[in-house]
Amino acid sequence: MNDYKLSVCSEMVFLDLPFIERVKKIHQLGFSVEIWDWTNKDIDAIIETGANITSMTGYISGNLTDDEEIEQLLNTAKESIEVAKRLNCPSLNLHGTGLGEGGIPVKPVEVVTGAMWLKAESTLKKLAKLGEEAGKVFTLENLNLEVDHAGTPFARARDTYTLVKAVDSPNLRMNLDLYHAQIGEGNLIELVRECIDYVGEIQVADVPGRMEPGTGEINYPAVAKAIREVGYTGVVAMEAWASGDSELALTRFKEAFK
Repeated sequence: MNDYKLSVCSEMVFLDLPFIERVKKIHQLGFSVEIWDWTNKDIDAIIETGANITSMTGYISGNLTDDEEIEQLLNTAKESIEVAKRLNCPSLNLHGTGLGEGGIPVKPVEVVTGAMWLKAESTLKKLAKLGEEAGKVFTLENLNLEVDHAGTPFARARDTYTLVKAVDSPNLRMNLDLYHAQIGEGNLIELVRECIDYVGEIQVADVPGRMEPGTGEINYPAVAKAIREVGYTGVVAMEAWASGDSELALTRFKEAFK
């Protein structure tokens, strides 16, 4: 028996359906729902589906380290919070920098300096304060550099863990993405055990291909067992493409985490 909640990213499955129909379908199948960029969505229509929205992107533009970009990040985070309130969405997701087309950083970084680490920590403290005032949690997601997000600063799970632990606020947590961590770091079960006290969400997809659990090399039933053993009660979300039929992909996800 697990105490965590299963959610599905509506941006990556049932792609033959209009977006709102995807949300409805995931909801009808008994899962919570996650969305990315809210600016291109009909928020009222999402609300009308009755779906439980567990996470959304928590900014529109900006980054953690450049003063002008920080101002953009904080201002668009405030806008995102207002939408999250309408959706009754508890978590707003962040990355180490703004991502553009295809997930490539708007401003790629080759070397992350000590000054950038300090600036990122300061910015994340401000975001945590915004979250505290609004009753929301910002989650900082780890990414991979090798396949999907070259040039992203603070990309590793160890990086996000270090920053979130340094801020040490219940309104800033890790979004521990195990697909990205498998590519960049591996040793997923030990990673879960080490980081769990600072985790606000766990995202999953298999490697290679970023498809549903059971299609690649990750032993997700063993990972699920470890997640249960550490007492995690938050969201586990499938942020993955369907290898074929989307409904079958969701069934495989549920089976891996039963």
